[in-house]
Amino acid sequence: MVPNLIGGERSLPDAPTLPVYDPATGEVLDEVPLSGPAEVERAVAAAVAAFSEWSRTSVMERVRLMFRFKALLEAHAEELAALVTRHHGKTLDEARGEVRRGIDVVDFACGAPTLLQGRTLRQVSVDVDQDLHRFPVGVAAGIPPFNFPVMIPLWMFPLAVVCGNTFVLKPSERTPLGAVRLAELFAEAGFPPGVLNLVHGAREAVDALLRHPQVAAISFVGSEPVARAVYREAAAYGKRVQALGGAKNHIVVMPDAELDAVVPAILGSAFGNAGERCLAGSVAIAVDSRDLVPALEAAARRLRVGPGTEPEVDVGPLIRREHRDRVAELVAQGVREGARLVLDGRDQMSRPGFFLGPTILDQVPPDSTAHRVEIFGPVLSVSHVGKLEEAIARANRSALGNMAVIFTHDGGAARQFRERVEAGMIGVNVPVAQPFAFFPFSGWKSSFYGDLHVHGTDGVDFYTRKKMFISRW
Repeated sequence: MVPNLIGGERSLPDAPTLPVYDPATGEVLDEVPLSGPAEVERAVAAAVAAFSEWSRTSVMERVRLMFRFKALLEAHAEELAALVTRHHGKTLDEARGEVRRGIDVVDFACGAPTLLQGRTLRQVSVDVDQDLHRFPVGVAAGIPPFNFPVMIPLWMFPLAVVCGNTFVLKPSERTPLGAVRLAELFAEAGFPPGVLNLVHGAREAVDALLRHPQVAAISFVGSEPVARAVYREAAAYGKRVQALGGAKNHIVVMPDAELDAVVPAILGSAFGNAGERCLAGSVAIAVDSRDLVPALEAAARRLRVGPGTEPEVDVGPLIRREHRDRVAELVAQGVREGARLVLDGRDQMSRPGFFLGPTILDQVPPDSTAHRVEIFGPVLSVSHVGKLEEAIARANRSALGNMAVIFTHDGGAARQFRERVEAGMIGVNVPVAQPFAFFPFSGWKSSFYGDLHVHGTDGVDFYTRKKMFISRW
């Protein structure tokens, strides 16, 4: 059984379990406990007990420990990537990229001596000075999704603890192994017991964290309906919340775009990570172009589907059989609602594991399910318009606003797209508009609930409280 890690100790709760699968084979790798409120209470109590001393630990000591943690992550990067591939299914190269993006946030957290600086203004009034100081918020909790079992936990707890908070991490019950290894390396770096606690579980554990009176902040990444529910519940209990929800990202291809560059970019965006990511390019909008779809089809047919451990594999399996079957049904629904099936990845479903190959739907009606709903699989929907204004309007009809990308050589078109499209991360001639760790991951609309985004200076603000000091001597 996968252990909980509470107060520096491993524990195996007396609780029901769920299997952890290798998605490429369907083999059961381990069992994860579905911890209940009692285990959550133990984890929060350990974090509360550690907070008093940890919050008073000098910034430089916190940073020294964070540098040690970063060095261990670098030394174990290949091991972590292999672990991600084994229990998530993404290709080894994709897993390496995930680990790298996670370490980038640890790099950013190592800049705490600068990031945590306050401000001062002397003589704000006669003989009066005014200073701003940052203080930790207390116990923070993180609830990451299954699709990035190493990267997204690293978006959360390193920045929280370097700001002086203690942390309770509730990994996805589908992919818990990466978080366990991170917690082990964190302890090996020398962080005191109780600074990071890990408790496995599902909804019961999440609800206990959302309602716990000693949890001050909640960071969540998952689907839009769950993000909305987490935000409402945690906010009702007076907590700070950053809840990242789903996405339906649009890629606009202008007539002047070079297909030799555009096609591999779209395929990587749509089918990378088997489409299981919130920055997947799931809708391509061709502006006055008849050549895009044939080029996409020809290139997509050359993509290799298989286990992520095998070399030259482009598309790995989906996370579970039930999810794979849901994606397949959404493809069928897209056809029923008027889309033309150009490439059908359902022919991969007969092989062992949870595979579904690259799928392309053309002439997708703008009001159809395939155009509106986050499919979260290797499915690309293509629609056609005559002008950029129509493409922007079609993208803006979505209730979600994570990412939008345009391919063009026209600076005016790129600027118009940047100014008018309603998404928080905009790309020009890049397949995935993902900001680096020193900028916020800034989804808009129903892709994000809260005020302060993950990582970047938003993350520092989220995990700290400001105290004003006004003095006359």
